Amino acid sequence: MSHLAKAREVFDIELAALKAVRAQLDPAFDAAVETIIAALKQRGKIVIVGIGKSGNIGAKIAATLTSTGSTAVVLNSVDALHGDLGIVNDGDVILALSYSGESDELLNLLPALKRFSVKIISLTGNAKSALARHSDLALSVKIPKEACPFNLAPTSSTTATLVLGDALAMAVLQARGFKQSDFAKYHPSGAIGRAMLLKVGEIMRRGDRNAIANEELSVKEALLVMTHAKSGSLAVVNGRGKLAGIFTDGDFRRHMATSDKLLSLPVKAVMTRKPICIREDALAAEALKIFNERNIDDLIVVNAKNEPVGLVDSQDLPKLKIV
Repeated sequence: MSHLAKAREVFDIELAALKAVRAQLDPAFDAAVETIIAALKQRGKIVIVGIGKSGNIGAKIAATLTSTGSTAVVLNSVDALHGDLGIVNDGDVILALSYSGESDELLNLLPALKRFSVKIISLTGNAKSALARHSDLALSVKIPKEACPFNLAPTSSTTATLVLGDALAMAVLQARGFKQSDFAKYHPSGAIGRAMLLKVGEIMRRGDRNAIANEELSVKEALLVMTHAKSGSLAVVNGRGKLAGIFTDGDFRRHMATSDKLLSLPVKAVMTRKPICIREDALAAEALKIFNERNIDDLIVVNAKNEPVGLVDSQDLPKLKIV
């Protein structure tokens, strides 16, 4: 078998595993989501425990929960019995991960956890395991087989556990009414934070870099204004200074073939009327969405009086690191 064929086989096995776990979803999932929400409302948190590969997956699930507003921490099953159990409080939810459900380190921890007033939700592939029996709720991640040719190395099972953890996190997010603005609070750095926190007025071109011309100006003069601003477009205004249209390099090229007097025409004769625009107090993320959905290069920024005050050029976005 070639390397490529092996890779496709692994994908097929893990996809089949995910479909199998999806088919096993039952009302226990709803109960788990409600249990987590109830704990968070009471200022509790989600404590995730697991050993080995399950512990690694648990760390990722905890990160996803925390980044979407659901406080989660990872508790090392071994260190827990040597002092780290102090992070557990009454009212918390324990999310215990073990495919076999018989990991000694995890089972040894259960009696200590039971001394707290907590709910235990297990993610396991064995519904009859000791872990499942001692949990308040057990979610099944049972898979047909691992992608490992010896059916030993955790592969499909860890993928299934990760996806079920993501499903829990997204269901909790939705139920709690978590919004984009909330997401921005937890991601103040990086592309996500910049797009979510910056306003259009902070990223737009303004002043000499914002090309604006009256609708009676000739196309030749309009092109000079665009050249001076080093812009591929120009906001066209009427006599009252209100936005009337947009004139772009593309408009110029399209009319070149149909008019030999193009340069002397008033720009209003060739501009695009009712252009797409955005308010200066809108979020940069909204501008990014418009660029993605409308396939345009330039976005005119207007104030409350519909006067053009700036321009967002799609070529600037990579430099601003919000794409």
